[in-house]
Amino acid sequence: MANIDVLNLKGEKVKELALKDAVWNSEVNNNVLHDAIVLAMASLRQGTASTKTRSEVSGGGRKPWKQKGTGNARQGSTRSPQWPGGGIVFGPKPRSYDKKQNRKERRLALKSALSSKYQDKELIVVENFNLDTNKTKDFAKVLENLKVNSKATVVFDDENVNLVLSARNNKMVNVINASEINVLDVVNSDYLVIDEASVKKIEEVLN
Repeated sequence: MANIDVLNLKGEKVKELALKDAVWNSEVNNNVLHDAIVLAMASLRQGTASTKTRSEVSGGGRKPWKQKGTGNARQGSTRSPQWPGGGIVFGPKPRSYDKKQNRKERRLALKSALSSKYQDKELIVVENFNLDTNKTKDFAKVLENLKVNSKATVVFDDENVNLVLSARNNKMVNVINASEINVLDVVNSDYLVIDEASVKKIEEVLN
């Protein structure tokens, strides 16, 4: 079993926690992990881009000039794609960018993301997030104690108003509940800071 130090909010070690290898120290499957990231990013796309074809733009009902005798190339409409204000050829139309990944692959991708954090020493486990205040500077002090100096995803288990309020002004921190943990948030941060209760909850779901 993999082991990791459990810290308090002062950055001090309080105990050691055994992690389940199947969740936190498994072999990283880069292919499945990549597919999960592509799926997550695709789901954020609106897919509302739209252009008009020559049948949808206004005007162009009259032939610009007669077919022969002008010396110009023959034209049937001023709304053909080669004309200014004409229709767009092969332009975007509203569509869905959703992709599919089966349940087994989604679980494997999340395990791979969590394992990569542990193996790269970017996983920090704290005893709890029992903050006395909801002030931004107090939470910034906690991050300093934990030696977190770049982008971080903070995962908590139970409802924690002080944590959410104190972290919301910090653009480098993303706070999510353990039930909402996902591949994109994990890999999109330099540190994964998680409380002990969330570790056990994730293990119960993924093991």
